[in-house]
Amino acid sequence: MVCGGFSCSKNALASLNILYILVSFILIGVAAYAKAIAIVTEIKIIGGVIACGVFLLLIAIIGLVGAIKHHQVLLFFYMIVLFLLFLMQFAIACACLAVNDQQQKDIAKTGWRLAGDKAKIKVQDTFHCCGFEDVNVSNDTSTRHPPCTWSSKCNKGNTASCCTGNPVTGQEDTCPINTTCWVQLHDNISRGLKISGGIGLFFSFTEIIGVWITVRFRNQRDPASNPNSFL
Repeated sequence: MVCGGFSCSKNALASLNILYILVSFILIGVAAYAKAIAIVTEIKIIGGVIACGVFLLLIAIIGLVGAIKHHQVLLFFYMIVLFLLFLMQFAIACACLAVNDQQQKDIAKTGWRLAGDKAKIKVQDTFHCCGFEDVNVSNDTSTRHPPCTWSSKCNKGNTASCCTGNPVTGQEDTCPINTTCWVQLHDNISRGLKISGGIGLFFSFTEIIGVWITVRFRNQRDPASNPNSFL
């Protein structure tokens, strides 16, 4: 049976906005997780997913009130903004899915260079890694990293640069740790972008359904209201 009556449209729109509220929390949570696991990497498009989630939450509340009260002004405002949100969310989701491995690496490397020792230590301790691409500490200050003290191999008077945080001169520098942080960060960043982009893209199409239902619902008369009050 086709849902074409006033009550059916009202219930469908109200239910859809309740779904949007749940989706907004999912978007915010997933994007916040993706942002947190990167630690030193500032991926602005993930911040855009969070913004879409917050915006969707506010618009869903307006839509829910408009659906319950059959408020023409609220429904018109909701319909326009929801369509604009669809365009923004669709674009951001596609951007998340379009970031390739090299771009992820460039973003992460820039974040590593700009990060302080405290943030780098947090990455190394969290992921049990050492350095960004090279475990040994070189004279290049942009790629240097603090001592990898999380490893017990560096707590036995080891003079390797990865254990002291200073370049070794005049002797062979052999780090007892062989896992770099980019190896660990890559999978997390890639997974975070794909999940955020995939969820954002999938649910963006439900917003078009919301716009369509709202257009129909605005043009339907409430059987319980005064016929002369219908706009």
